[in-house]
Amino acid sequence: MMMLPRRKNEFDLLEEMFTNPFLLDASDTKLMRSDIKEKENNYLIDIDLPGYDKQNIEITVDNGYLVVNAKVNKEDEKEEGKYVHKERYYGECSRSFYIGEDVKYEDIKANFKNGILKLVVPKKNNEKQIEERKYIQIED
Repeated sequence: MMMLPRRKNEFDLLEEMFTNPFLLDASDTKLMRSDIKEKENNYLIDIDLPGYDKQNIEITVDNGYLVVNAKVNKEDEKEEGKYVHKERYYGECSRSFYIGEDVKYEDIKANFKNGILKLVVPKKNNEKQIEERKYIQIED
């Protein structure tokens, strides 16, 4: 017996293909879903990273881009049985945001709690200086 959601009627199959999470492309789950909020002096970026550990998240600034890389290792599959449905993603994913070449890496703050990476990025200042790649520490 296979566990899949039941359709209301036979005619809603096309609509269901676009709205049913069981039928969506699994590669879509690799995307780091994010929200960006603009405030007076900075931007707040919230990135969903459920299932990731803090030590497997890397944040860099490189040539005006804020780059977030994250990886999650595959679970041990020592238990017998086979999957009939699998949606969780294992591997690496990355997301980059253009923040401008004026933003200094030490002014960016990062916090990771409950599967959400929160970044505070100051708005551009008038100083013109390109910095080499620097790593940003995630605070507890």
